[in-house]
Amino acid sequence: MKVIQVIPTYNEAENLPELVKALLSQPVPGLQLLIVDDNSPDGTGTVADELAGDNPGKVAVLHRSGKEGLGKAYIQGFKKALDDGADVIGMMDADLSHPPDRLPSMLAALEEADVVIGSRYCEGGSLDETWPALRKALSWFGNAYARTILGLPIKDAPGGYRLWRRSALEAIPFEQSRSSGYVFIVELAYMAKLAGLAFREVPIHFAERSHGVSKMSLRIQIEAALRVWQLRKIYKKTR
Repeated sequence: MKVIQVIPTYNEAENLPELVKALLSQPVPGLQLLIVDDNSPDGTGTVADELAGDNPGKVAVLHRSGKEGLGKAYIQGFKKALDDGADVIGMMDADLSHPPDRLPSMLAALEEADVVIGSRYCEGGSLDETWPALRKALSWFGNAYARTILGLPIKDAPGGYRLWRRSALEAIPFEQSRSSGYVFIVELAYMAKLAGLAFREVPIHFAERSHGVSKMSLRIQIEAALRVWQLRKIYKKTR
């Protein structure tokens, strides 16, 4: 079984080597990593190329010309993974917030589901202890908001650590996504729900990044909140 983990990057040069090492040490036969870099000014693309050279057949790099958004990075990554014959396609952040050691458990859960989510909010999941109360509250509210508005049958709607069966990804029109930022992750879950796909959630501890700066901002959060309502209206018209 070929598992291709798609990892979008932008200014993750310090985190990427540790992430790649941790992922490739997991007991997951057939695991390959596809790094999708948006021409990071900190040299992430060069670091990724070096990692690919050090791990032939296990690490590949897709270079994009500029920062075009998380959604477009994933769309290109998904298409390449499918073209390369992936049986399972994964999603995860490059900043080590998503624990690589949960990948085997997520893969096992995929035997009984179409989509598996590494979840912060299911039983046993948790957030970094260093997060201030306000940040935790905003994260909880944003998640509850998206779940409620879209009627999602999952505990962690914006959770970006996921595994998809090939058949599941092929069953949704991900290439037609109308979202370019982080709300793309929510839109994928909504597409999966509308397609009748089966979800499973595996608890994870969501850690704070060790290096670099978070891409999440108040502007992005507001944009996502507005976009959720738009998604509901748009997909209601298309059904």
